[in-house]
Amino acid sequence: MASVSVFRGFLHGRTVPLFPHQSQLPVTSILIGSKKLEYRSNGLRLYARYSESQSARTQDLFTSRLQESMEKLPKLVEDIVQTSINTGPRGAVRLAQGIQAVIGVGSEWSRNSPSGIPSQLQLGLLSPLYLRKLFERLGATYIKLGQFIASAPTLFPEEYVQEFQYCFDRAPVVPFEEIKSILREELAVPIDSIYDYIDPTPLASASIAQVHAARLKGSQADVVIKVLKPGIEDVLVADLNFIYVVARIVEFLNPDFSRASLVAIVNDIRASMLEEVDFKKEAANIESFRSYLESMGLTRQATAPRVYPECSTKRVLTMERLYGVPLTDLDSISSLVSSPETSLITALNVWFGSLLGCESFHADVHAGNLWLLRDGRIGFLDFGIVGRISPKTWGAMEVFLGSIATEEYESMASALIEMGATNTDVDSRAFATDLKKIFSSIQDLDTEIVVATATRTNTNATAISANLVVDERQMNALFLDVVRVSESYGLRFPREFALLMKQLLYFDRYTRLLAPNMNMLQDQRISIASNQTTTNRNIY
Repeated sequence: MASVSVFRGFLHGRTVPLFPHQSQLPVTSILIGSKKLEYRSNGLRLYARYSESQSARTQDLFTSRLQESMEKLPKLVEDIVQTSINTGPRGAVRLAQGIQAVIGVGSEWSRNSPSGIPSQLQLGLLSPLYLRKLFERLGATYIKLGQFIASAPTLFPEEYVQEFQYCFDRAPVVPFEEIKSILREELAVPIDSIYDYIDPTPLASASIAQVHAARLKGSQADVVIKVLKPGIEDVLVADLNFIYVVARIVEFLNPDFSRASLVAIVNDIRASMLEEVDFKKEAANIESFRSYLESMGLTRQATAPRVYPECSTKRVLTMERLYGVPLTDLDSISSLVSSPETSLITALNVWFGSLLGCESFHADVHAGNLWLLRDGRIGFLDFGIVGRISPKTWGAMEVFLGSIATEEYESMASALIEMGATNTDVDSRAFATDLKKIFSSIQDLDTEIVVATATRTNTNATAISANLVVDERQMNALFLDVVRVSESYGLRFPREFALLMKQLLYFDRYTRLLAPNMNMLQDQRISIASNQTTTNRNIY
């Protein structure tokens, strides 16, 4: 409905015209719908007139968006065509497999009555539970994507982060004959000319790779061979390209998603996952870390596996085999060193130093990747997932960590505001109050330690073994609370913040087991990264 601009002046409670000389103009009435509108006219002059500014603004907005979309359309078409060319025939194969997976999970959902299935599943296709089941059926790419979601609470809603904690690798073992075929193809020489022995039973089998123990010919050095599973690259490229195209189309159709950086998030996922399946990059990450250790004089305190480049390729990675125990195996650690606490401090100092002293930092220090070795050193394994942090972000992160230790919540709020991207003014005092409520509960987090006893038959002595039960869901709960509250104030954090926080939560768990009386962030024996030499890194 058109609006009417009425100009009135008020004097002593009486309505008078703003233009007195027009008071004698003839009155004309028109009827629009049920509304009677009056105006005074002397031909070309209107005393009351229709205002069409609102409709004009709407039209201008529509025209502007249409013009912007038309300008972006050629680039969108070009991206889709180029991505389709890069994907090739494998895209059609994966599409068929995807349809089969959707039908399979959909059938599972339809067979259950609404009263007999979890409420999440009843939400349908986009429910966290349904998506997690679908991802598991779709295979390696989507399992890795699920793990990415689980480790990136700064990017995804809490319910999805929590559900995808269950999205662990459940990968079948690739037959040894296929592994040998890949080795022959990649190394281009007879296998027995390089390896004296390869154990046909894998040490581990994950969604994208399989690991076998081996021994090198000549030097007789014990090694492990990490082999990319057959067809994984094709599947990854097809899947990730499909996800990228969908994101581009969605962002084109709804520009609001561009403000949420949908395509940027997908590109981040794609780059991270493709880097993880390029073993040349993992080898470079390992060598960078080893160079950092050497330059800082830390080789007697920590190590990473030596890479054998002559028998490594993009799909095969041959590394020194390290022998040790995870940092959660308290009994074994106590048998190797007199002070588990000292070993933990070493691990913390080495890792903190790598944040700015190395090209990249280890971004997956769960117990399987952080060992105490038989010689007493700390062993860092598996550099498939690494992070890179800017000095600016680390500066804010350092203030954040210091404020946790000192319980200065206003400083904590300021540091998080510095790290988070936002277009709004943040009430730092209210933010600090909310953060205080969260961190006041940190000491209430349960650390479940399983203690087992066994009597040795030869000495009748009783051995006590303690192991930390790592609960991914509980470990992420505190971080999710921080992210949720921060987002309520309009803050969005970079992914590197999530990577850093997750590693710190791992170390917090190790501290509770190995050094329960130590404050990780206040102990003077622990050096924060910015206090250490950073000559080994190209600061950006």
